[in-house]
Amino acid sequence: MQATQTMLAMHGVSKSFLGVRVLHGVSLDLAPGEVHALVGENGAGKSTLMKVLAGEHVPDEGTITLDGAEQSFTHPAQAQAAGIGIIHQEFALLPHRTVAENVFLGREPTRRGLVDRRAMEARTAELLTELGESGITPRTYVRDLPVARQQTVEIVKALASDDAPARVLVMDEPTAPLADHEAAQLHALVRRLAARGLGVLYISHRLREVFDLSQRITVLKDGRHVTTVRTEDTDTDQVVRAMVGRELSAYYPPRARPGEAGDVRLTVRGGGNARLRDIDLTLRSGEVTGIAGLQGSGRTTLARALFGAAPFTTGAMTVGGRDLRPTSPRRAIRAGIALVTEDRKAEGLALRQSVRDNALLVTRAVPARGRPPAARDLTALLERVRLHARGEDQQAQFLSGGNQQKVVIAKWLAARPQILLFDEPTRGVDVGAKAAIHTLVRDLAREGLAVLIVSSELPELIGMSDRILVMAEGRLAGELPAGASEEDIMRLATRGGPAAHPPVPASPEGSA
Repeated sequence: MQATQTMLAMHGVSKSFLGVRVLHGVSLDLAPGEVHALVGENGAGKSTLMKVLAGEHVPDEGTITLDGAEQSFTHPAQAQAAGIGIIHQEFALLPHRTVAENVFLGREPTRRGLVDRRAMEARTAELLTELGESGITPRTYVRDLPVARQQTVEIVKALASDDAPARVLVMDEPTAPLADHEAAQLHALVRRLAARGLGVLYISHRLREVFDLSQRITVLKDGRHVTTVRTEDTDTDQVVRAMVGRELSAYYPPRARPGEAGDVRLTVRGGGNARLRDIDLTLRSGEVTGIAGLQGSGRTTLARALFGAAPFTTGAMTVGGRDLRPTSPRRAIRAGIALVTEDRKAEGLALRQSVRDNALLVTRAVPARGRPPAARDLTALLERVRLHARGEDQQAQFLSGGNQQKVVIAKWLAARPQILLFDEPTRGVDVGAKAAIHTLVRDLAREGLAVLIVSSELPELIGMSDRILVMAEGRLAGELPAGASEEDIMRLATRGGPAAHPPVPASPEGSA
């Protein structure tokens, strides 16, 4: 829906913390039924601006108006009562309670002094039906729901109040933890909410969905408003330039030139386990190999099998020319294999420990490959990954997503791997951090590492890979050369037939 009137207006909002200005007179408006995207690098001020709107921060300067009436929120409850709902990246749900209990937590309807469970469940069912969500029942325990459905429960919570249902819904990186098909479900729900007249402020680093969903885009940089444009009047290149100050053409580094791939570092022949079958794979030094496929195709399982976390039980594998089929991550690490997992918070970092301690996690746990890095080596390594932190003593939990990912990469580089596996290397990081990670990955390949990337973002996979292997139903369905199209990839991923042009092997031996 095209914006025709203003429901929400934020004008000249400024905010400082400990004397440091993080918002500089930012203005933003929203119309009923509009999806207005808010984009910018981490630290641009997006979340701070939304926390001001949600009553979590009191602005130093500026005004907020709803339907022309000026508001002054000093507590989140006041913003909620005015119809402002916010869906954070970290859900505020109780897993061992039902959907209905979560939706009405703290405001349960009562009858004769007791919680009226029948009314609570009936109202929850009504809201789920209104949103077109047939896959959730009020009595389902939240712990039994996939992440996408848990996010729906958060949205229903915001809409549940009869006195002040949300009219403005803020969604902060809602698809970051979702698979592709789950993200598509969420997009459909956002469109249904907008069609009901809700105004949606949508924060995302995924520019494709920003262009698919929004009617307008506002760009913030360093706490300042850069531009607000109608989505149909701009393109990705212009938005990226506004966000980071450079052209999209610099977004991905140049690929390897023909002949730059070096020695074979890893081979798998006939590899299989409970979820993989007949895997034939070759990784070479100097080369970035991409792994594509639909959710559930076995992409992550393949990376974990190479790393010994979900070991191959059949077939043969060589690492550095030696027969080796890692049966544990420890054995893989000692063989020079590293895996950057897709969930850095759960599997990659000790969030309450310092940057320094996190960067030394692997070398302290598996001190098998040469001497551990000295303090000066560690400092140089953190500079190498372009880490932005207050110091090596800063706790990892207080870093941005992009800088957390850089610490994870530094942790593995400290172990001096020869084969580096990435599962969703830039999930949940901003455009600037993505570009830095892409450049680092390409530099590592040029220095002789063999790199494998699993990614659900096809533009990233196409932009970074020297060749792309496509998985379907636990098997490698085919191989595509550098620069293959999304259509080529999806044709193989859905097992719909051969690619538009025949696969080009990366070496004389080939690597299906």
